[in-house]
Amino acid sequence: MKKVLVTSTNPEILEVVKESSLKYSKSLDAIFCPDTDEALSLIDYELPEIKVLDFASPDIDCDRILSAIDADPWLHNGGIIAIAKNGREVEEISNRKNPNILIVETVSGFKQNFDRLLRVLWSNQQFLFNRGMQGRMGSEEIGSFICDNDILDIRLYASFLVNYLYCSNRIDENTRYALLATLMELLTNALEHGNCGISYKDKTDFLLSGGDIIDLINEKRNLPENINKKIKIDYLIGHEKSTFKITDEGDGFDWKAQIASYKPGVTEAHGRGIALSKELVSALRYNDKGNEVSFDINNIKNKSNNVPGIMIPFKTIIYKKHEIVCSQNEPSTDLFFIVSGRYGVYANGKLISVLTPDDIFIGEMAFLLNDRRSATIMSADEGKLIRIPKVSFVNLIRKNPHYGIFLSKLLAQRVLRQNRKTLQLQAQINELKNS
Repeated sequence: MKKVLVTSTNPEILEVVKESSLKYSKSLDAIFCPDTDEALSLIDYELPEIKVLDFASPDIDCDRILSAIDADPWLHNGGIIAIAKNGREVEEISNRKNPNILIVETVSGFKQNFDRLLRVLWSNQQFLFNRGMQGRMGSEEIGSFICDNDILDIRLYASFLVNYLYCSNRIDENTRYALLATLMELLTNALEHGNCGISYKDKTDFLLSGGDIIDLINEKRNLPENINKKIKIDYLIGHEKSTFKITDEGDGFDWKAQIASYKPGVTEAHGRGIALSKELVSALRYNDKGNEVSFDINNIKNKSNNVPGIMIPFKTIIYKKHEIVCSQNEPSTDLFFIVSGRYGVYANGKLISVLTPDDIFIGEMAFLLNDRRSATIMSADEGKLIRIPKVSFVNLIRKNPHYGIFLSKLLAQRVLRQNRKTLQLQAQINELKNS
C-alpha cells in the first residue's frame, strides 16, 4: 500500500484529501500530520511516496521539511505536491526548481485539481515511485501517455518523464533542466498552436492587450471542435539514448519556414520555441505535416550515485580497472556503497553478475549474515566506492532507521529479480525439453 503524507492545518485541504483518497482506499493510505517534527519522523520511518506540503499553513515549517528531504538522496522517493497561499508564492516555490517537487498549486487550485492529480499520479506509478528504490529498469522502456488539452497534464507528464531519467541515473542535473524546458516548450506548442489553433498573431495580440495566455488556452480548448483533442507522448528509453515524440491533433505548420526565419539575438515576446529546443537537445525533427516532433538525448552510462550526507565521513576508495575489491571466502568486515563504476561478481572464477550504481551496495548479504564473502568482486573499469565498517553501519542504522527500511526494500527487489530470472530460465529449459 502506498502512502500519502499530508502536512497541513487547513481543514479544507484535509477534507479534499480525505474525499479523494477514499477512491483509492484499497491501495493508498493518507496520513495527516499537523506538526513539523512529527512529519519529519514519519518521512524517516514511513517513507511516504507522495508528500503534500502546505506552505500556506503558518504552523508548519515546510521549508525545514523540504530541506531535510533535499539533504538526503534516499528520501527522494516519490514526489512532493506543494501548496502555496497565492500566485506570487507559487512562482517563488516554482523558481527554486526543486527536483523533488512535482507541482505547485494555490489552495484553490489544489482543491480543484487534487482528485485529478491523484488519478494521474496513480495511473503512472512507475514514474512516480522509482526514486526511492533506485532499481534497475531492464533493457528498454517503451510506452506512451495520452494528455488532455490541459496545462496541468502537460506539467505532470513532463515532470514524470524527466524525473524517471534523472532518478534512474541516465541524465545529470544540467540535462534534467534542459530536457524539462524542451518538453514543456514542445508540449505547450502542441497545446496552443496545434490542438487549440492559436496562431502567432492571435497570441501576440492577446498578450499585448494584457491578457493571460492561460485564459486564451482555456477559451480555445473548450470550443466544440477542440474539446476532445488529445496530445500523445511516446517515449523510448534505451541504454545509449532516449527518444521522445509528441503528436497533436492539429493542422500542423510550416516548420521549415519557421526555422529559416529565426534570427539569433532578436528578442520577441514569444515564438522562439523551436530554436530554444534545438539548442537544448539533439536531432530535433518534425514530420512533413508539422504536428509531430521528435528528439533525442544521450544517456549517461553508469552515472554516479548521490552520496547520502551521513556517508561522506567514511573513506572513499578509487579503484582502477581490474582491481580486487574483496575476495571470495574472506571474512566480511565492511560494506561498500557504490558511487561510480562497474564491478564484476565472480564465484569460483566465473562471472555471474555485474554491479553498477543502480545496485547501491556491494557485499550486503555476507555483511548482514555475518558470513564469509560468497564471491570475488573486481572493478571492470575505474570507479569509486565508500567503505563502511560493520560497527559504523550498525550505528548509522540506529541513528537513521529509514536506511534499514531502504536496505530491506533493496534486498527484496534483488530477490524478486532473481526469482524472475529463475522462472525465465526454467521456462526455457522446459521449452527445450519439449522441443
